[in-house]
Amino acid sequence: MTRTITPRMRTLVLLFLAVTGALLAGAGPASAHAALTGSDPAQGVVVDKAPDQVSLTFSEQVSMSSGSLRVLDPKGKRVDSGEPSNVSGTTYSVRLVAGLADGTYTVAYQVVSADSHPVAGAYTFSVGAPSTTTVSVSGETVGGGVVGWLYGFGRYVSYAGFIVLVGGAAFVLACWQRGSGVRALQRLVVGGWVALTAATLWLLLLRGSYTGSGTFGDIFDLNLLGQVLQTKTGAALVSRLLLLAAAALFIAVLFGAYDKREDGEKRDLTFGLAVGGSVVAAGLAASWAMAEHASTGLQPGIAMPVDVLHLLAVATWLGGLVALLVSLYWAPAGTPVGEAAVRRFSTVAFASVLTLVATGIYQSWRQLGAWSAFTDTRYGQLLLVKIGLVVLLVGIASISRRWTARLMDVAGSASGKAQARKEQSASAGSARSAAAAPAGGAGDGKRATQLARQRAAVDAARQKRLRDADPSRFGLRRSVLAEAGVAVVLLAVTTALTQTEPGRTELEAQAAQSSSASSSASDSSASDPSGALTLDMPFDTGGKDGKGLVRIDLDPARVGGNELHVYVQRPNGRAFDIPEVKIAFTLDAKKIGPLPVTPDHITTGHWSASGVQIPMAGDWKIAVTVRTSDIDQTTVSKNAQIG
Repeated sequence: MTRTITPRMRTLVLLFLAVTGALLAGAGPASAHAALTGSDPAQGVVVDKAPDQVSLTFSEQVSMSSGSLRVLDPKGKRVDSGEPSNVSGTTYSVRLVAGLADGTYTVAYQVVSADSHPVAGAYTFSVGAPSTTTVSVSGETVGGGVVGWLYGFGRYVSYAGFIVLVGGAAFVLACWQRGSGVRALQRLVVGGWVALTAATLWLLLLRGSYTGSGTFGDIFDLNLLGQVLQTKTGAALVSRLLLLAAAALFIAVLFGAYDKREDGEKRDLTFGLAVGGSVVAAGLAASWAMAEHASTGLQPGIAMPVDVLHLLAVATWLGGLVALLVSLYWAPAGTPVGEAAVRRFSTVAFASVLTLVATGIYQSWRQLGAWSAFTDTRYGQLLLVKIGLVVLLVGIASISRRWTARLMDVAGSASGKAQARKEQSASAGSARSAAAAPAGGAGDGKRATQLARQRAAVDAARQKRLRDADPSRFGLRRSVLAEAGVAVVLLAVTTALTQTEPGRTELEAQAAQSSSASSSASDSSASDPSGALTLDMPFDTGGKDGKGLVRIDLDPARVGGNELHVYVQRPNGRAFDIPEVKIAFTLDAKKIGPLPVTPDHITTGHWSASGVQIPMAGDWKIAVTVRTSDIDQTTVSKNAQIG
């Protein structure tokens, strides 16, 4: 039987390495979670007058340093002055030096999003007229390269260590308390602790380079390490290390004093270890929740506890599965994992799956925001893969449950036969010992000890052969091995998900970039050849469902009567009905206006007004007031040449 185990385990290890390498190799700069949703001046725009400052708006709050926002002239010289500042909400700006010459300027940014992931990029705008530029921004990427790959691998190892540590300990306490004395299980749980501790230290060292220069040599820069310790992610990693010290004490008791007690004496200690272990495990899970996806975006107060429950459910299920696999293959023949333990784990795993599904549904809604995000974003596509793997894992688990039931059915008769064989073996052994023992020889005691050891080894080998020959146990071992193989892939996909921009953020960024491109086109050319004017203006009232895009169509955009159409869309481009839309035209140069217009509602997301009078040509300010609820309202505006 040993010859059939080795190839399977080798296949499992190769699968682990292949999937890990494939997924981590694809986790590059695109894995950033904060997206640039707006800028002033906008990307590609040509402005007549040099701006006083450059402002960037992100999809969430970001952390900036002195060099996070740079503006470069056509020759690559910095023209920004002072440090970046937070203007309001998620908008950040940096002032520019006075007297900028005409030409094309490059804005380069490198920040850290609120969920701890780095993001970088660049764009250009022009003053007066576009010009050639010698600035290269190909290096404006973070989170990639060798350091990015190493950081991603460290994240995978940390998740795997957490799952094995928590799940293995839970399996021993809740399902098989005799397993505390099994050397293979002890090595498994301790190995999980070592992996999580080493990965946490590794991530702490890599963090500064990962979010900064991306060079391997900066890993051991103590100044960078000091800066990391002052960030939210640094605090989370340090907290994890402190909790791992408490986990080491828990492991020492579980495999030390706990194992040495009799079954009747373990009850009180079991309760204490369960409570203490649950607190430590929840704290370790919270070290991820407090610094990543759950800590930012919608409903963080709900999302973080849900994320903790999700991680604990994953660890209990998958970590317990690994512990069961180790017990089935490597537990000593004298103390095999019992059928009752397998059945208890099946119950625990079922409860974990229910928790996993409930928390996963909430997390999916929170991170996607729209059904289209399942297919239109990388996060949604990875989530579909994860859902498929979970369904496959549950299907294999149902097969394991059937093997468990068969194992329980034959347990009584099998144990009776085993006991009979054991008695027969003992009787025969005694007879052979009596016949073989020399009468009064000098080495009788030593010879008897050797014979006893030989008989014990033979009996253990016989018991192992009989145990492995049981078709129900053999089927259970194969199905659990298949579960573990799928779990390895599932963990790799989950790790990739944590490094991927959420679908909701990606859709909002796509909508903002689309509107920015439309705005740039309309700003550079106020109207199309037919005379019609189109303006796109993103808005955010600050309330629930308060983000969107309002589009103004004015035809023929000349002095006199005009046809006005107003379209309101959600960030994903779908039509959006809101309680009220109002328009006002103002010509500041002639002190005319505001001239109010209240369009009529035509259909979902569409309002219209005819005969809108524009009294004279000029640079008109078009202000749009949108109200998305009884109290949530905002006004956005843009200037355009009319007439």
